Amino acid sequence: MKTKDILLNQNELVQYLKKPAVEFTREDIIKFIEAKGISMLNFRYVGDDGKLKSLNFVPFGRDHLESILTAGERVDGSSLFSFMESGSSDLYVIPRYRTAFVNPFTVIPTLEILCSFYDNKGNPHESAPENILRKAYTRLYRNTGYRMKAFGELEYYIRSTHDDRYPLVDQKGYHQAKPFAKFEDLRVKALELCAKAGCRIKYGHSEVGSFTRDGMDFEQHEIEFLPVDVDEAVDQLLIAKWILRILGSQYGVEVSFAPKITVGNAGSGMHIHMMLEKDGVNMMVENGKLSEVAKKMMAGILDVSKALTAFGNTIPTSYLRLVPHQEAPTNICWGDRNRSVLIRVPLGWNGAMGMIKDANPADTEPFENMPSKQTVELRSPDGSADLHKLFAGIVIGAEHGLTMKDSLKKAQDLYVDYNIFSKGEKPERRKLESLPASCWESADSLIEQRALFEKDGVFPAAVIDNVASRLKAYNDKGLSEKLYNRQDEIAILVNKYLHCS
Repeated sequence: MKTKDILLNQNELVQYLKKPAVEFTREDIIKFIEAKGISMLNFRYVGDDGKLKSLNFVPFGRDHLESILTAGERVDGSSLFSFMESGSSDLYVIPRYRTAFVNPFTVIPTLEILCSFYDNKGNPHESAPENILRKAYTRLYRNTGYRMKAFGELEYYIRSTHDDRYPLVDQKGYHQAKPFAKFEDLRVKALELCAKAGCRIKYGHSEVGSFTRDGMDFEQHEIEFLPVDVDEAVDQLLIAKWILRILGSQYGVEVSFAPKITVGNAGSGMHIHMMLEKDGVNMMVENGKLSEVAKKMMAGILDVSKALTAFGNTIPTSYLRLVPHQEAPTNICWGDRNRSVLIRVPLGWNGAMGMIKDANPADTEPFENMPSKQTVELRSPDGSADLHKLFAGIVIGAEHGLTMKDSLKKAQDLYVDYNIFSKGEKPERRKLESLPASCWESADSLIEQRALFEKDGVFPAAVIDNVASRLKAYNDKGLSEKLYNRQDEIAILVNKYLHCS
């Protein structure tokens, strides 16, 4: 890491140790704790519900601290995961040093660190969420030579008591600024704290969704990150959710990542951007155009997209969002700059770098040879997503596309250049398959393609069974139709899942 990068990095450990987080050692962590007077250490890890759990330590000496950082601790896996039985439920939680950051909320100086799960033999637990993702990513690199960089767009609503000063305009919140965006300060504070926790931030802004109902204001915002390895992309989203919820509590408001707050208003998605790299070079563009590699990857993800909803859309209200005319995808297809498709190819600055010279004629610095920023964006997931399993599924889909024989033809067949939600019948639209319309259908799709996810033990069979049974337990087949125009029943359902994952 260059000196200028360390100076701009807001993580206190990076600044103090003068090295990138990926190079942190146990001795580095101890050195920082002793120098900064850290008196509490928190282990964090994810359970079945997708939320960060907490285990608190008060080290009483260096030997104790070394023991915590070396051997981790023992936890009850059956209380964290529904697929584990109490008869053999002990797991180890082992800290990952690169994830360490200072807790910005506690009065007592506290260090946070994310952990991985290990079994009684000291091996990564085969069903642990972070290990499923690691297995998928390791196999992708081993079999193809590609690394995947990814990031999420984290959309959320802030629910607060109505304030009639500068009233919210229904569905007109996109990029509004203070005072018309009432909680810009909360979002900006979240951006600052996420950066201090090691997240790489692209930007933040207010989103389309804004409305007032029943004496409450609902204001939608988004935080978008920068591309990192897929396991780090999950860490960013987990940490950001944790930070936003605590800030919401401090501000006296509710922060919700639920996919749907009310029918007729914008839902909250969690679009996932991704790109493949080889030797540090973005492989999504070739000769200024979308590469065959990118098309193959998309074809594979589209081929498993129905099953991916089992990980990315995990509650009944997810399927109140995945309906036509809400800028959420319903058909399995892809397109350029098209927000009605399942996978969008956003503008990537390909051949468009002369803009800066036109806007700034006095600046004579050259702008050639800038690395490609091209990604592709999966638009189906939402804030209920089981993040590790979702990203593992995306990685599996990418490898599937890179290795299956007919991927380029599939990509060609699934390309659309029109608005899926436009009025009037298009013959091409009849050929497109639809995403599942309920958790029940999502489970069926996962079971149908389970062999692809279970190959090489990436997803243990018991995990697939568990995911499918949990989705089936909602018994929500046909729920959207049953709830049509029943606002009171919809409100009850929305409130039930307001604080998903």
